[in-house]
Amino acid sequence: MQELTTVQDISFEELLALVTNALASEQSRRAYTRALRSFFRWYFETPRGPLSKALVHEYKSHLRARNYSSATVNLHLAAIRKLALEAADNGMLDATVASAISRIRGSCIRGVRTGNWLGHEQAQVLLDLPDTGTLKGKRDSAILSMLLGCALRRNELSILTLEHIQMREERWVVSDLISKHDRIRTIAIPDWSKQSLDCWLAAAGITSGRVFRSVDKADRIAGGSITPQAVYDVVQTCAARAGLSRIAPHDLRRTFAKLAFAAGSELEQIQFSLGHASVVTTERYIGTRQRLKNTPGDHLHFATINETSPPISKNSQPLQTKP
Repeated sequence: MQELTTVQDISFEELLALVTNALASEQSRRAYTRALRSFFRWYFETPRGPLSKALVHEYKSHLRARNYSSATVNLHLAAIRKLALEAADNGMLDATVASAISRIRGSCIRGVRTGNWLGHEQAQVLLDLPDTGTLKGKRDSAILSMLLGCALRRNELSILTLEHIQMREERWVVSDLISKHDRIRTIAIPDWSKQSLDCWLAAAGITSGRVFRSVDKADRIAGGSITPQAVYDVVQTCAARAGLSRIAPHDLRRTFAKLAFAAGSELEQIQFSLGHASVVTTERYIGTRQRLKNTPGDHLHFATINETSPPISKNSQPLQTKP
């Protein structure tokens, strides 16, 4: 990477390590790694100059030309900014160049994505899907119950231990869980989630360590833990079988927030459960500023064509306006 850095004989992996070692989240490390590998491939396709603000702007134009979404473009730019700053801190890039790259603005995203979530009946269908007559079914049922009932992220679920499950104020909670950005939070476990969890723990004979474990094809415990990707696969598989397309573990967090708020839970308490630093983030999950029921359009009552109405003739005359 002689054109990208003043350090000779540095490898791709060493450059990637500069960035990923500074990230706390496993998901962020994977996303930044993919983004930087894409940037490196583009860089070496044709001879290019040294890393600079102009070069990154050129790459940004390349991403737009490929019709990447604004969110994807911004992820790639964030990874490159991090690379420039880490390279500068380690003496591999001029600090002035790194500072210029860090000021490159991302693509503007207008509006707020609604995301995916389930209604109450859909969530119940998903919870009822696993076959609790098998060990794997009991595990999957407990996974879905903890995701929906405690708003856990998939990586949080994968590192959950029995030591986290404690009694507080005469109820069971997930206590002192270290979550995103190293925030510590405690989440109350609803009774229906705890029942599903107890059923899994008793069947699996788990008395310490990680709560969720791998289960092999013979329906036996096959390891001492479960990966975040395995949690994702459980949700995707169950959702597909239930006829619910494109549902991921994070959508169950959003479902938790929306259903809890609709049932009368306080916004602040939902924020605590989700582990958000700002209530503004929680409001985005819930969508309190825009309702999808009793909307303005629902107050406009017009007659419409129904099954008993005669079809409109192709020879119908257009509306006549007064001169």
